[in-house]
Amino acid sequence: MFVQTETTPNPNSLKFLPGKIVSKGGSFEITKKDDVKNELIRNIMSINGVEGIFLNKDFISINKYDGTSWDEIKHIVISLINDFYSNGNNCVIDKDLNENLGNLKDIEKKIIKILDEKIRPAVSKDGGDIKFKEFKDGVVIVQLQGSCSGWQSSTMTIKKGNQNILCHYLPKVKEVVAI
Repeated sequence: MFVQTETTPNPNSLKFLPGKIVSKGGSFEITKKDDVKNELIRNIMSINGVEGIFLNKDFISINKYDGTSWDEIKHIVISLINDFYSNGNNCVIDKDLNENLGNLKDIEKKIIKILDEKIRPAVSKDGGDIKFKEFKDGVVIVQLQGSCSGWQSSTMTIKKGNQNILCHYLPKVKEVVAI
């Protein structure tokens, strides 16, 4: 198996592509090793310098701390991913671990549809995800995950890109805020 890597706009995030399904249950972010029982995730989170992991359908993004070099982490992560799949595992996450948004209003469904169709593909390409959290008084609250979370340029992306798109399609939207 050959695990490929791709850089992301965030220099502290690297995308790992194992060429296999990673998550069958959507995207999922882990920032604490004790939050999951999965062996691969726990092992990667145990690597010195790893801040968080983001899982998507076909990739794993790893966020590292500023003072850590990719040369210290990259080969270990690739080895762990190879071992995980070589041991017969078909995917890292096989069920949806994300919260259910329950009963949504029409405007919230429209916001999610635009996020899914117009915004999420570009964010995913950069190793991250954007999740709808709430719509209240014209303000859409989203959560950035993976390569996008905690990166200073993502705030500008939210304001200049995502906010413009949502406001264009939905005049009720006045602002987009990331938590």
